[in-house]
Amino acid sequence: MEWFDQAMLLVNVFAVPALLLGFGWRFMKKPPQDINGAYGYRTSMSMKNQDTWEFAHQVCGRVWWRMGWLVLALSAALLAWMETRPGGEQTNWLLGTLVALAEAAVLILTIIPVERALKKTFDKEGNRR
Repeated sequence: MEWFDQAMLLVNVFAVPALLLGFGWRFMKKPPQDINGAYGYRTSMSMKNQDTWEFAHQVCGRVWWRMGWLVLALSAALLAWMETRPGGEQTNWLLGTLVALAEAAVLILTIIPVERALKKTFDKEGNRR
């Protein structure tokens, strides 16, 4: 595989873990201050009030931080395995694309624990239980 193809495969495989880790850290340490529709963890429940907004970012940050490390480790292991096995460049691209799609699914599925935590902590109007 040429250096450019390898570089693109690395970007393809490690983009989602980098986003999870970067935004996870950011949301835990310095979440968006104001409720907005442009940046942050934006669901109808998280945007009820400032308390739900801050809580959602704390939970989301922790979930993304943990999942980022897990996905990074699994992606690195798979990439290392891909380098050791015989196979063509096309197979590696297919596997890399499948890994990126699986990572995107993980990113989307992280909504579930955040919304569960919100529903457990707040009522439908956004008041703490």
